[in-house]
Amino acid sequence: MRITAKRPHDVAREVEQLSARGRHSFVIVRIDHGGTLDLERLGAARYAAGLQSTVELEVETPAVVAAAR
Repeated sequence: MRITAKRPHDVAREVEQLSARGRHSFVIVRIDHGGTLDLERLGAARYAAGLQSTVELEVETPAVVAAAR
């Protein structure tokens, strides 16, 4: 399940709701090119999801990185 919320507490809330519905795999969409905000959002999602879930940060493609420069 892709998570697009911007603020860490919104990410956590969305992950908690989805976990309650039986989801156990989450991909956090990058909004800060892997920077501090993305890492905070990733941490919030991992905490909310629990140990039995898979949470990862979306892989950024080279074209997206080049366009951002």
